[in-house]
Order: sequence, then C-alpha cells, then structure tokens
Amino acid sequence: MAQLSDDGFAAGGPLMSIDQVVGIISGKVQPVSDTETVPLAIADGRILAADVAAPLPLPPYTNSAVDGYAVRAGDLPQGVAASFVLAGRVPAGSSGAPIAPAHAVRIFTGAPMPEGADTVFMQEDVRLSNDGRVVLPLGLAPGANVRPAGEDIALGEVALAAGQRLLPQHVAVAAAFGLTTLEVRRRIRVAVFSTGDELAAPGAPRAPAQLYDSNRFMLMAMLRRLGCEVSDLGIFRDQRAPLAAALREAAGRHDLLLTSGGVSTGEEDHVKAAVESVGSLVLWRMAIKPGRPVAMGLIAGTPFIGLPGNPVASFVNFVHVVRPTVLALAGARPQPLTPMPLRAAFSYRKKAGRREYVRVSVRRAADGAREAVKFPHDGAGLLSSLIGTDGFVELGEAVTAVEPGQIVGYLSYAELT
Repeated sequence: MAQLSDDGFAAGGPLMSIDQVVGIISGKVQPVSDTETVPLAIADGRILAADVAAPLPLPPYTNSAVDGYAVRAGDLPQGVAASFVLAGRVPAGSSGAPIAPAHAVRIFTGAPMPEGADTVFMQEDVRLSNDGRVVLPLGLAPGANVRPAGEDIALGEVALAAGQRLLPQHVAVAAAFGLTTLEVRRRIRVAVFSTGDELAAPGAPRAPAQLYDSNRFMLMAMLRRLGCEVSDLGIFRDQRAPLAAALREAAGRHDLLLTSGGVSTGEEDHVKAAVESVGSLVLWRMAIKPGRPVAMGLIAGTPFIGLPGNPVASFVNFVHVVRPTVLALAGARPQPLTPMPLRAAFSYRKKAGRREYVRVSVRRAADGAREAVKFPHDGAGLLSSLIGTDGFVELGEAVTAVEPGQIVGYLSYAELT
C-alpha cells in the first residue's frame, strides 16, 4: 500500500484553487512500487512502469512509400524526361537485386528499396513505352516517396516513457518493436462506500424517507475507467464505531478510500468523526462550483477522500481531486485537462475568484459552427443534467460573464472519464 505521513494533506486558507489542490496531491502522494508484466493485448489503459527504448529502428529498413518505380536519382538526366529499362519487381515482404544504372524496378508500398535505388516515381506519373521501357517525368526531387530506416523512431530512442497511461497507439508502437509484454504498475486498489440511514441499496426495499444509493455506483464506474481495482464496501449506517472499525480494516488492504456525503460538521454526519478516530482529516474548501467541500485524510497511511453528496458536485470534484490522486498513486505522468474552444449559445453570470463548470450540450449551428447549449437547470443534485448534456464549459476564476457568441472552453465527459 502507498503510505503517507499524517500531515500529507494538511492545508490552510479559507478557499483553495483547483491548481493548489492538484499541486498538493501531486507533491504528497507517492506511487505504489509494485509492478507486473502484462501481455501486450491487455496493456491498454495501464501505467507504464519503465521506459521502452526502441530495440530496432522504425521502419527497420528503407522502403517505398508508394506503388511505383524505384530508380537511382543520380542516373536521371537534367532537363529532359528519362526513359529507363524496366528490370525487376519487388513486392512487399520480399527483397530485390541491386539496381543497375539507368534501370527502373517495379516496387510496391512497404517493399524494401533495392540496393542503389533512392527515389520512387508514383505509378500514376509514369508511362510504359511499347518497347518495355519506363518513361519518367521531369521534376521529381531525389529521395522522393522513400521512407528511410529509422525515419519514424531511431534505434535506442525512448519511444514510450515511464508513467505513460497506455493508449491503443502506444500498444501499436510496442507491437511494431516485436514486443509481447510490457512492465506496468499494478492497478490501484480503491474501496468505495456510502453512509447514511437515508440510503437504500438498489434492488433492496426502500422506505418512504430513503433514496436509492446512486453516487457509489457512479464513483465505482469512474474509478474502473481509470483502471482501478474497486472494492464495493456497500452502505454503512449512521454508527461511528462500526464505521471506524471498517475504515481501519479497509485501509490495510487498499491504496485509497472514497466516499461521498457525510463529511460536513452536522451532528448526523458521522464520517468525519469516524475518520478522525482512526486517522486524520482536513476539510478542504475549494473555489469551485458545483462542489467546494472535500474531505481529505489519512487512515494508517492510506489516503481517504470524502466528496460532496450532490451527484453533480461529486462528479466535478472526482475529476479534480480523485482523478489526480489515482494517477499519482499509479505513477502516471500528470494529465492536465485541456478545454477545447467552443462557441457559447447562452448567457451566464458568475462570481470572480472561483472556477465554475456549466453543463452543456453541443449542437451544430445554422452556420455550421459547433456551439454549447446550457442545460436549463443548475441544481447540483440533478442527475438528469449529467445524462442530458455532453460535457462542461469551464469558466475560469477571472471570468464573470458569458454572452452568446463568445468562445469558451469545453470539456467533454468522454475526456473526464
């Protein structure tokens, strides 16, 4: 398990910016040290544990980029069209004999260049004469339509860096090297639970004053998309001693403990007292909307995060607190979120000094431009707003107003999860 000191998340100040929060997390959380070797076929989404240097150049040999005719550029006459003898044929996957002076060799995409040849004329630019010669046009630069060995990746170059969260294209590079396995960090183990007498588990009887527990399932789904191993601890009732004992036991088996709701200072919010009885806790107030209160703590060296109970606030704070924590624990390089420019189709007012996330749908306007349409309601408890939209417009701390036609930054849910 990753172990942190007792003051790992201590922070002062009434309100913290998102950048401050991410900075504290990045500076305090240490990655797990365990690694494992996995087959290439299941490496997608894992965190690379060691650099991968190219064991061979890519491409491994100089080859033709097109279907055409390979020649020696030095044999081409100046200022007039050339007529070369056609001699030989090199399909992909085979090798040809060295090319003779003033000769052309039929070659196909990906086939190795014959010894001596350095230029390829595309087949559509070439004419074959009745006597079997190849008539070559003027103006082709030496070396055209040829892929030199190592043009893509040189021998010994670090092609994949440790900390990379592997995507399909990274897996493709490893396969191109002939690798069958990759060394990756082990998956982060996260325990997720809910608390409160007001919650009922989906599928169980629900009392009139109860709600079905939804946040827990949302958080578990988001964690699995980050590649975590997730333990579902279920719902704990409002009893501090059993909750404290369960948290102490779970801390010994997991890298992170996560919940939502129940961490304020209200007399019925028992999570705060339970965590403090077996560890340490600090309540962060973030300059963010929706969201703001987040509980960060340590139980036996294992980080604990308590998110707001409203589902939209929980979703937003997961992105800015849980996501960087998981990535740091997994040894991943920072993955900053980069909003894409989009035209606003709404008006909005906000306070300066906090970052806000406005739920929007993306549509194609009459002029063909993509624009953001605001969800009609702002409540942080509206699950319908997360399924009825495509993402968030991020409004920075200095922004106080948005008007239709203004360019804003858009974050797709696909990028956030």
